Amino acid sequence: MQMLTPQPYASPWLSGDVAEVAKLARHFFDTEVVPHLERFDAQHQVDVETWLAAGRAGLLCIGGSEEYGGGGGTFAHEAAVMWEQARSGDDSFGHTVHSGIVAPYLEVFGTPDQKQRWLPRMASGALVGAIAMTEPGAGSDLQRIRTTARRDGDHYVITGSKTFITNASHAGIVIVVCRTGGEGAQGISLIVVETTDPETGEPTPGFERGRVLDKIGMHGQDTRELHFTDVRVPVGDLLGPEEGQGFYQLMSQLPQERLAIAVGAVAAAEYAVELATAYSKDREAFGRRVVDFQATRFTLAEVSTEVLAARTFLDHCMALHLEGRLDPVTASRAKYWTTDLQCSVVDRCLQLFGGYGYMREYPIARLYAAARVQRIYGGTNEIMKELIGRSL
Repeated sequence: MQMLTPQPYASPWLSGDVAEVAKLARHFFDTEVVPHLERFDAQHQVDVETWLAAGRAGLLCIGGSEEYGGGGGTFAHEAAVMWEQARSGDDSFGHTVHSGIVAPYLEVFGTPDQKQRWLPRMASGALVGAIAMTEPGAGSDLQRIRTTARRDGDHYVITGSKTFITNASHAGIVIVVCRTGGEGAQGISLIVVETTDPETGEPTPGFERGRVLDKIGMHGQDTRELHFTDVRVPVGDLLGPEEGQGFYQLMSQLPQERLAIAVGAVAAAEYAVELATAYSKDREAFGRRVVDFQATRFTLAEVSTEVLAARTFLDHCMALHLEGRLDPVTASRAKYWTTDLQCSVVDRCLQLFGGYGYMREYPIARLYAAARVQRIYGGTNEIMKELIGRSL
């Protein structure tokens, strides 16, 4: 009887022109980002040139409409870039927020004028996007936000503070989740704030970039506080046809955002298994390769199987989303389960490195530090379980 050799698994969505995008992204991260990670960590942000290089490579807003400078692709093309970023070991470049979150809000809810003003420059990397949801007193529960936008003639006057904002240093536009009405979901709107005057280039009065946040991991990612003190914004920069639509807009986009987190989680976990496998075959202890110990082989057997299961679940969710059928509950399941698994897999893989796994010069240590926040942002995993539980 012939014994079959296991074949590498290939995700159905990572094929054809999507695979070509992945190849392009792999080259970009290997040449433009990974060699500079230590410097990005020290300065707590990537270079401006990194954004422009990504734009020249065609990797920004690649799923957006060609009419507004995008690549004309789908979320699969965006996910291919996210996948390769996670597999490169980079945790600094804010591509997912810029292209996977901010740009889709503009594509779906923006007016033709808004799209023309912002999306082409986002696709080129000349304009970096951020979204300001979280506040010091409101995280996963967005109905508790206190940042206000008061109507004053042809302008909104925005006052409040936001925290944990990715791309905050480089951001030229910020989608601000704010309160234009009363309490609860019905009073929330999304308003786009330009951080500089588009004509003069001067900083927008009342807008302030707060302190750079010192995180456990992702030291090179641009994350800080933002403050708005009577910031005047034209009423035409409201996203959507009328006030009070913000909570609906946020909820409609969250499944894709949570799927994006799952993409990074599975890719990072798979990368961790590859690193641990290679190290175990190379490293010796007590006169034997580490991989020759049964405990090591069992660990690698477990994590490789779990990652394969996670990848097939991710592929199922990707197929649903590309068909427009990914529901919030399934997206919540994907987000919570894959990020829990990511933390578990990376932890067990790091253990195989012994003391070297705790050294930041080793990619596995970086993966470990970066993994923990995956269970928090995009809605904590406890919130994900609550949403799932309510559906049963």
